[in-house]
Amino acid sequence: MRKLLLPLYLLLGACVPVAPSDTASRAAVSVQTDTSLPAMKSFSTPRPLPPVTSNSDMARDFLDLTFALESGRTLPTFTRFEGPITLRVAGSPPPSLALDLNRLIYRLRNEAGIDISLTAASAANITVQAIPRADIRRYLPQAACFVVPNVSSLAEYIANRRAPRVSWSNVTTRERLSIFLPADSSPQEVRDCLHEEIAQSLGPLNDLYRLPDSVFNDDNVHTVLTGYDMTILRAYYDPALRSGLSRREVADRLPAILARVNPAGEGLPVRRLSRTPRVWIDAIQTALGPGSDASERRAAATEALNVAAGMGWSDHRRGFSHYAMGRILQSYDADAAQEQFRLAQRYFALSPNTQLHQAYVASQLAAYAINGNRPEEALELIGPYLDIAARNENAALLATLMLLRAEALDLSGRSAEGRTVRLDSLGWARYGFGSDWAVRAKLREIGSLNPLRGG
Repeated sequence: MRKLLLPLYLLLGACVPVAPSDTASRAAVSVQTDTSLPAMKSFSTPRPLPPVTSNSDMARDFLDLTFALESGRTLPTFTRFEGPITLRVAGSPPPSLALDLNRLIYRLRNEAGIDISLTAASAANITVQAIPRADIRRYLPQAACFVVPNVSSLAEYIANRRAPRVSWSNVTTRERLSIFLPADSSPQEVRDCLHEEIAQSLGPLNDLYRLPDSVFNDDNVHTVLTGYDMTILRAYYDPALRSGLSRREVADRLPAILARVNPAGEGLPVRRLSRTPRVWIDAIQTALGPGSDASERRAAATEALNVAAGMGWSDHRRGFSHYAMGRILQSYDADAAQEQFRLAQRYFALSPNTQLHQAYVASQLAAYAINGNRPEEALELIGPYLDIAARNENAALLATLMLLRAEALDLSGRSAEGRTVRLDSLGWARYGFGSDWAVRAKLREIGSLNPLRGG
């Protein structure tokens, strides 16, 4: 995946799904450690957009998210925490974790209305344990982090990992669980794990590819909780629901709940996107996940495109199919890859709530424009998405777009402006990519696109 005609694999691990299992987890990405560049930047006031989804669609999504696991196994009853929720941190957390966790707790309390607070007590409902990445890979090789019910430590999980008590299928009411995340990852990866795994520990355990603006989606485009996600969680903890309810009982209560928590969704048109067939999911995971050779990846990407076309999709899943094919083709056919990225952008533009998807594709197309000595085209591609990356708190994407902008400014003769943008990007790169070596590698990678440098 990283041996390319052009160094266009611009985001470490971005948009890489993993095979489903009965353990809620987040896909693994890359790695970091030291510090000698400008000070790391961090995001301040959250700016999530409210959901733009009809309540009819959201009710269907809620049920499909709630009553199944990522593996496809169905869950018989609704489960959640009942009463105030306490959360503690254990292990060896990196310095950035405390600030990001406090911001997330604040959002959960204020946007989702969940009574959750931090504690130092060992009897906390949720234990966030920061452990070495190697320990996570030992038990779930494809995951960056994961959540397990009815345990409070890694030792307890290891002792019971094959026992029924750690199966979500056997949970009736959530009382105690642990989240395991890597202590030696970039600040952004740790933050992303916090958002996804705490969201799943509190609410839905499933992911759905049909959701364009949610962390409850295996495409990993969104990495912090969106306005849509907070609305789902607010509904999850509505007083009208309780642990033990059946799917039918929850479905009967949802219209009134969603009318309360998302009144704007009452008047929106219903989209009713079709279900995502397992054959497409498997193809995407083979194309972009680990463990397959180049020919298998291309065949899988072709199958995903054929399924998307056969299903008549024109939504973000069709765009993601083209994006996957573009990623595969980069290694040996730059022109064909560019065409796939353009098609991806076209389909993303047809779907609502896909601005972040479009930002990823714009970074790819801008890299080709820079390599082709078309700086004005690159600047035009990048411009609309800088604020999109910032609003979605994606420092890795933001730094990448800024570094691309710096190269385009250099190419257009605006070198002083380019130096300023490049310097400003480094604080975001420190948060997004982590260690000095990872940041410098990204600088070299994007700098090599510039034809004036002879890269």
